[in-house]
Amino acid sequence: MKIDAHQHFWKYNPTKHDWINEDMKVIRKNFLPDDLIPILKEFEIDGCVAVQADESFYETAFLIDLADEYPEIKAVVGWADLANDALDKDLDQFAKHPKLKGYREVLQSKPVEYMLRKDFIQGIEKIGKRGYTYDILIFHTQLEAALQFVKKAPEQPFVIDHIAKPNIKLGIWRDWKKEMAPLAEREYIYCKLSGMVTEADWKKWTAKDFQVYLEVALELFGPNRLMFGSDWPVCKVAAEYEQVLELVEKFTDRLSKSEKEAIMGNTAIEFYGI
Repeated sequence: MKIDAHQHFWKYNPTKHDWINEDMKVIRKNFLPDDLIPILKEFEIDGCVAVQADESFYETAFLIDLADEYPEIKAVVGWADLANDALDKDLDQFAKHPKLKGYREVLQSKPVEYMLRKDFIQGIEKIGKRGYTYDILIFHTQLEAALQFVKKAPEQPFVIDHIAKPNIKLGIWRDWKKEMAPLAEREYIYCKLSGMVTEADWKKWTAKDFQVYLEVALELFGPNRLMFGSDWPVCKVAAEYEQVLELVEKFTDRLSKSEKEAIMGNTAIEFYGI
């Protein structure tokens, strides 16, 4: 089974989605399952993981409702304020929804101290006890703090989104590799081959720009802890879906059949319990 392990849906609202700036105006519109499913079918992808793009309980409910309606949505990664004293009550609201598999916050927009707070770590422990995963959304500059963070929750299944957003545009990778390595040493941490085109030069990128990052990710995590994700529709600011897919498909063509199948779907199935 082939799975797109990272994509988003939204009904565009200029206030709620104020992060979509003028340079990203191509995605200033609604993106819903009826827009994505024909693309999945065209490229013989069996399903997707819908990941939060807005920090609200409405967002989690919105994605769950879509997942209930569309069988192609195999899993949902929702949002919760993990540092909230009333977290248990908040989690109870969605506890009966089988497609809700994990949670995420936009850590990339928060100070690094946030993920090291005692109340946040306690929140991670609470979702872990309920069997949920956690997607780590950070920039490469936050990797050192992320290492300290995951050390505090060694039983929690984590996945690093977008290979931690290295500076692909400038071709900077050695420090990124050095800081990713100790995270990859922990077998409970996975990584998504996603969100790469938006860290490159949107207008001038070539496939070669991503080679070293893909090589490093494979070296550090291995195929059984890597998963393909399109980051659709955000990817559209720099590339179409088929271009993003092609980058990972061509890279994995040299691997064994089982290794390629892991990256293109089986890792996501195992991690999210699809």
